[in-house]
Amino acid sequence: MVVQSPHSVESSVPTPKNGSRRVNTQGKGLSVSGQRRASARLQAAKQRAEKELSVKRRVDHDEHADGGSSRKKVNVDTEKVNLKPKHAQSGTQQLPAISSDQTEPKMNEKVAKMVERAAKIAEGLDGTNATNATNATNAPNVVEKSAHIKVKETIRLFNKHYLHFVQEEEKRCTAVKVDKKAPKGKNAKKGNVPEVDVKGKAKRPDLKAISKMIENDEVLYPDKRIGSLSGIDVGHRFYSRAEMVAVGFHSHWLNGIDYMGQSYRKGEYEHYIFPLAVAIVLSGMYEDDLDNAEDVVYTGQGGHDLTGNKRQIRDQVLERGNLALKNCVDLGVPVRVIRGHESASSYSGKVYTYDGLYKVVQYWAEKGISGFTVFKYRLRRLEGQPTLTTSQVQFTYGRVPKSPSEIRGLVCEDISGGQEDVPIPATNLVDNPPVAPTGYKYCKSMKVAHNIKLPVNAAGCDCKGVCWDPKTCACARLNGSDFPYVHRDGGRLIEAKHVVFECGPNCGCGLSCVNRTSQKGLKYRLEVFRTPKKGWAVRSWDFIPSGAPVCEYIGLLTRTEELDSVSENNYIFDIDCLQTMRGLGGRERRQQDASLPMIQNMDKIDEQRSESVPEFCIDAGSMGNVARFINHSCEPNLFIQCVLSAHQDIKLARVMLFAADNIPPLQELTYDYGYALDSVYGPDGKVKRMPCYCGAEDCRKRLF
Repeated sequence: MVVQSPHSVESSVPTPKNGSRRVNTQGKGLSVSGQRRASARLQAAKQRAEKELSVKRRVDHDEHADGGSSRKKVNVDTEKVNLKPKHAQSGTQQLPAISSDQTEPKMNEKVAKMVERAAKIAEGLDGTNATNATNATNAPNVVEKSAHIKVKETIRLFNKHYLHFVQEEEKRCTAVKVDKKAPKGKNAKKGNVPEVDVKGKAKRPDLKAISKMIENDEVLYPDKRIGSLSGIDVGHRFYSRAEMVAVGFHSHWLNGIDYMGQSYRKGEYEHYIFPLAVAIVLSGMYEDDLDNAEDVVYTGQGGHDLTGNKRQIRDQVLERGNLALKNCVDLGVPVRVIRGHESASSYSGKVYTYDGLYKVVQYWAEKGISGFTVFKYRLRRLEGQPTLTTSQVQFTYGRVPKSPSEIRGLVCEDISGGQEDVPIPATNLVDNPPVAPTGYKYCKSMKVAHNIKLPVNAAGCDCKGVCWDPKTCACARLNGSDFPYVHRDGGRLIEAKHVVFECGPNCGCGLSCVNRTSQKGLKYRLEVFRTPKKGWAVRSWDFIPSGAPVCEYIGLLTRTEELDSVSENNYIFDIDCLQTMRGLGGRERRQQDASLPMIQNMDKIDEQRSESVPEFCIDAGSMGNVARFINHSCEPNLFIQCVLSAHQDIKLARVMLFAADNIPPLQELTYDYGYALDSVYGPDGKVKRMPCYCGAEDCRKRLF
């Protein structure tokens, strides 16, 4: 079983190394009454932290003595890197020009060579995409991220932009609602209601997020490519058309056919005939479509009723996307096929799966069902790709049980014993005979050790009912004068912060307030299940959107030094937010944000108190909640967030697990325990060697 220990109290917009610190304490030692113990684990950690702090001081001193020249040099280099030609900044910002000449070009030797290359692309023999897919760095000792990680991080960035614009839209709608209720005439108080230009703001946060990424040159594949793209395998799921645009997989949020225009005549595709299709979305928008999985009859674009009834209302014309698909027939160029499926989980109402490369083998014009001319294209799936099954075409995640009697391998109907609002079943299809999780007591709320006195409750805000104005809410001001959450999907964290300040016991608002999102308990149907190598694990029966709170890490809140004599306890979670902010012990430090107004002199405080290691931790060994069963991954789909609600002592912050990605049902939930290779020491002071079974492509083979 992979060591299931606690994580750090911090994580930035989910990256693998965000300071999640799960501690393995296997030391046995003697404690002298009345004396402060210093175990081998604490001593080793302190020595490493003090060494890092010493190095940091020297670096800071050198930078100060240098007058900031090194910082200036970095900025200059950054500016040089950003000086890119305008045509390379986006794949969607400028649509390719369409030639009015639709005559058949003659097939010459150059075109013959191009057709031969297209065949190689179709067979996966051409390495152009793989080479182009990664923006490899030549810097020494820098590990290049895999294409899959780059795709994941790009979609995470899109989700962050998307939630920011969702927040803008929610503010706009709230302002309009308040404006309608505001008193009119002489009795109206000026300044109480914010003035909002309702008509001047776009109501599509997904489209605004796309525009933002194009503007910032953040699209992963800004230039269109023939064939598959690295990092996006058959079966990959997109939860909106906008996500595909953000990656560059299909570069238009509305059109079903994505194609290269005349602007691609120069460069590696100079001998191709344009326009040329690269991808299509098959989502049932046309009444004449016929989908038989491996063999598809696709209806060209244009002429259909945009109200959504799928009917044709005019003739189609052989231009743009239609001409691009026809050219694919002539040149033997394959296209990516993406299928859209109905999905209540996605904000767009659909989920899109990549089903591989198809060759456009035939095209013709005919009178459609509604009597108008339509262009038809027969596409045939290329061989040698992952098997496409009927269930993939119909898009089923897997069969989620509807009742306990349908659960395979059920060993416990509810490990919480009724404490949670949503039962948590446990299943075991590995052991023979199957056994249930044992050796602990389930607890829903944090227990506090007898020698710890919690801080007094913070004053709180004066809002009534719910908090809606961040300018007047005292808790919102602690978060940089804004709420960290949006209301959508029951509350989602826009982006990870150093600390999130929520409303607490002394606030005037109620539990329905958006600034209490992490306090509302479990809302997703979780299952604890047995794995062959990693012991117990956790998955959800429900779709979990990015930024949604999953659960809190619950156990016994105690002092770190008190647990060093506990043997084989793999469930210790260091509350190391301060250490993470300072980047100690290999932790990845975030940029300072506005969420720490009372800790402006944090570095000085840390140095004075010699807090090189966390003072407090959460022990879920003998008591805890479902979070104790969540495993490590080097490519996690959850991240850790430090949350303060009742008080404002960062050393005693709550530890929350949030979704880093849109997580489909039945996918194992994981987070990064945050330890680098050879960074975990046993009671004898020696490095502990334990394997990592996460199976991630970018697995760091770390030891826990």
